[in-house]
Amino acid sequence: MAVRTVVDLACMVLLLRLSKAAVYKVGDSASWTTIANVDYKLWASTKTFHIGDTVLFEYNLQFHNVMRVTHAMFKNCSNSNPISTFTTGNDSVTLSNYGHHFFFCGAPGHCMAGQKLDLNVIYPVSSTTFSNPPITSSSPPPSTTTV
Repeated sequence: MAVRTVVDLACMVLLLRLSKAAVYKVGDSASWTTIANVDYKLWASTKTFHIGDTVLFEYNLQFHNVMRVTHAMFKNCSNSNPISTFTTGNDSVTLSNYGHHFFFCGAPGHCMAGQKLDLNVIYPVSSTTFSNPPITSSSPPPSTTTV
């Protein structure tokens, strides 16, 4: 019975988190483009991304696309072997893991012109995660032995 309760509780927590998932339109009203001179690094720095959030890329599919790439590819604007490519003009990517996610437009020159996005899905951190426990004993700490 206790195992079933723990599983139920875990499912409830997951559903609660997913129900709070946010949808972010990349570039806000400017969207995914080179024309508006959007600073996508600045745009991403003003957001806090979590697992379950969705990023929406809206763009003119005649001129742009979205490529999900590795960090090395992102740094060099190399589109030779992307993780995935999106071409609908209205692409949603749900963030399913922690860490950095790298995207850029694969049209010639667009990545170099700044149409690239590095967003970071943060680990959940509580206010007590990094606090040190109080020292309540006056006895010396246990010794360690190196073998």
